[in-house]
Amino acid sequence: MATAAAGRVARDGTERFRLGAEDPVTGTSRAARRYAKAVFELAEQERQVDEWGRRLAALRQSMSDPEVAAVLTNPTIVTEERMALISAAPHVFDAEATNLAKLLIESSRVRDIGAIEEEFQRLADEAAGRVRATVTTAVELKPTDRDRVEAELSKRLGKEIRLQLVVDPRILGGLKLQYGDRLVDASVSTRLQQLRRRLAAS
Repeated sequence: MATAAAGRVARDGTERFRLGAEDPVTGTSRAARRYAKAVFELAEQERQVDEWGRRLAALRQSMSDPEVAAVLTNPTIVTEERMALISAAPHVFDAEATNLAKLLIESSRVRDIGAIEEEFQRLADEAAGRVRATVTTAVELKPTDRDRVEAELSKRLGKEIRLQLVVDPRILGGLKLQYGDRLVDASVSTRLQQLRRRLAAS
């Protein structure tokens, strides 16, 4: 299995992970999950889950920049030169993050960094018994409303909740609550759509 080989590999320090050959039919999301799991396994072994979370967040912020990504994925620039650009920024990334960045460049997975970071955080939350939830409202929630939603969901699931707030005027009112693979849609826009369908069918 690809995830079984998360470990230190290169004597020169250019890699900290080795993943098995990828199935030619696997998609980006599957590749991102494999990389994330490999990094998470290493982070757990070294008891550095929080540190790796910060490293991945920093890598995502930098490598997701369109101009940076364009350079790091440019096939007309030899791989070694693209990797050298990362090494030339020690004030931005530590050695661990630099090694992972080099691996992503070498394996043409730079554009997967966002999905890798998200999957890593999901694994970290799962291991810690946390649940990430997203609340979408038409206007920004007041702190008291946010706390109430967070407390009620935590009580229902029996787990710590990490709540992310999204404002989307298109839902008109009410809210959408998503956690895991569940979606609770109590938005006004959805209720109107349901009403229109009922009227059309009558």
